[in-house]
Amino acid sequence: MEVTVLVGNPKAKSRTRTVADAVARRIADAAGAHLGDTIDLSDHTENLFAWQHEGLDALVERVAASDLLVVASPTYKATYTGLLKAFLDRYGNDGLSGVTAFGVMTGGSAHHALAVDTTLRSLLVELGASVPTRGLYFITSQLEQLDAVVGEWAERHLVLGGPPGPTARAGGHR
Repeated sequence: MEVTVLVGNPKAKSRTRTVADAVARRIADAAGAHLGDTIDLSDHTENLFAWQHEGLDALVERVAASDLLVVASPTYKATYTGLLKAFLDRYGNDGLSGVTAFGVMTGGSAHHALAVDTTLRSLLVELGASVPTRGLYFITSQLEQLDAVVGEWAERHLVLGGPPGPTARAGGHR
């Protein structure tokens, strides 16, 4: 089993990517999975709207073949970025069927904390992904506490040390 990360921040090597990679490590540990690729869409902006593009087609296939997928975006206008949406528009309604996805959004304040579950989750479900738990909304001023914040999210939403595979509780504390 492998965890793939998809980052929709227009800025390369962003804080959003740092948070997404930390979440992926936690999920990999909890599921006994291997850390796979981090696909940073900022590296592919020049080809994103070329509908027939071998490199992007390969990325689309890689994401769809993921066992576990962390999808991350900064919050733009109370939702995910257009960059992420443009990439995900390459899938049909069930293009992520069989993928277990975890949403991550970053922002400067808690004002849009529900965006990860009201906008990103809806998009992933529309594409056929299973989204078994609440996403993580990470306030970027807490970057120095990254491990603690991600650890608290994982403790609340992932069953750690359980049987192999992504097992999530319905919510709340154990």
